[in-house]
Amino acid sequence: MSCDFMAQATPGVQGLHPYEAGKPVEELERELGISDIVKLASNENPLGPSDQAMAAVQALLADSARYPDSNGFGLKQALHKHYGLEGAQLTLGNGSNDVLELIARAFLQPDDEVVFSEYSFAVYPIVTQACGARAVVTPAIDYGHDLEAMASAITERTRLLFIANPNNPTGTGLMREELTAFLDAVPEHVIVVLDEAYTEYVAMAEFPDGLALLPDYPNLIVTRTFSKAWGLAGLRVGFAAATPVITDLLNRVRQPFNVSHLALAAAEAVLTDADYLQRSVEVNRAGMRQLETGLKQLGLEFIPSFGNFITADMGRPAQPVFEALLRAGVIVRPLAPYRMPQHLRISVGLPEENDRFLQALKQVLAC
Repeated sequence: MSCDFMAQATPGVQGLHPYEAGKPVEELERELGISDIVKLASNENPLGPSDQAMAAVQALLADSARYPDSNGFGLKQALHKHYGLEGAQLTLGNGSNDVLELIARAFLQPDDEVVFSEYSFAVYPIVTQACGARAVVTPAIDYGHDLEAMASAITERTRLLFIANPNNPTGTGLMREELTAFLDAVPEHVIVVLDEAYTEYVAMAEFPDGLALLPDYPNLIVTRTFSKAWGLAGLRVGFAAATPVITDLLNRVRQPFNVSHLALAAAEAVLTDADYLQRSVEVNRAGMRQLETGLKQLGLEFIPSFGNFITADMGRPAQPVFEALLRAGVIVRPLAPYRMPQHLRISVGLPEENDRFLQALKQVLAC
């Protein structure tokens, strides 16, 4: 008689659907037997890692038999120098996804409530449900956060509130004045998680810097990643910044050695590579203009984006378009899991990659 392991799992896990990542190049090669593939699905940096980051990794490869520094002292010192953050404010993670999960594990109990907007990052409902908490999903305005609706959704049972700025997968953004007005209105018992994975791509004076807001809001946690503009998606490193009290709690549930010594060294090195970051931003800005122009020429509507991706309405069910693009060797991201079945999200690539996508899309739509 076999055991019903499904019944033994926690209720939240029983009904959980795993996160669906962008399709890997290798998987498409195996499935269709094609090569020369362009991947614009996962909002990665098309420049690849910086030379300084690669040199730091190469220098430590021979030391890979040893555990990394569990406290990440060197990277925390680099973050202090770059952002002015103290080590007692920092929690390092295996990408910012890791710290989002740490936040949920540290603060959520069954039947607690978590507020986030529709069309926001898929990890928010995953970590909420895994902890047995209740997701309170507020309606969006123009595919972005409706802060008034989010404030109205807060109750005595609300423990966490997630905001992505810029938002993934829609690319919308909140300005400093509206964000701070919202933070002023949030009760002290609610922890606001400001997910700033794409903030390095925004160069607007009125766009908020969450790290600068920390001294004024003790219930604020800001998460950042090295996976996007810093070009280290494959090494997996991110961080959360908060008050020392919150940081202490997060580090109590953080796994030891959750960031590899290669990732620590690469992140520490790339923080000093201002030229690389500037080049990443410039390539993204030019690529975004290229994609916007191309989509307009195809008669397609899109959501103006502050990130390194653009979400476009295909004007029809997007899954067949996505599949046809795969056969043309172009990987993008369908957004049906976000309840946007007509939309595709396209990462900004190099000029030739953007052109390859636009030409393939033109042919697909013509068919």
